[in-house]
Amino acid sequence: MYTTDLTGKKTAETVAEDPALIAAFEARVANDEFIEPKDWMPEAYRRTLIRQISQHAHSEIVGMLPEGNWITRAPNLRRKAILLAKVQDEGGHGLYLYSAAETLGTSRDEMIEALHSGKAKYSTIFNYPTLTWADIGAIGWLVDGAAIMNQVPLQRTSYGPYARAMVRI
Repeated sequence: MYTTDLTGKKTAETVAEDPALIAAFEARVANDEFIEPKDWMPEAYRRTLIRQISQHAHSEIVGMLPEGNWITRAPNLRRKAILLAKVQDEGGHGLYLYSAAETLGTSRDEMIEALHSGKAKYSTIFNYPTLTWADIGAIGWLVDGAAIMNQVPLQRTSYGPYARAMVRI
């Protein structure tokens, strides 16, 4: 099995992996079995999961910012409470996802450092300014609605901790 890492280079560890292990792994995935942290997995699968899950976690955390900026400016106490709950919920989602990624042998510090250095990414939708209260409604309706449509299928992903985190999210 060959893979290309994020720099575009073929990696030696994926070339040298045992074909029998790869075949058994691919059969488990084809049978819709969950791959668990202590199970053998190709290194390319592990790296791809770390990248995907950490990007998802970063997006959840960064996604708190546009709504968090409006907590003090919400039109009434009820809406402040709703925003507080939503921001806390997004933070919890990020923590679930960081925990799932940590089962793959990376640390939260490494993931955060990759984000800060620009090596890791997050959803850029959160870079758009929320200049009005209506923008908060648009985020709730369009961005969160689209996220739900994308995240429901992830409940059936092959990596068990990620799938279970998506059920909780």
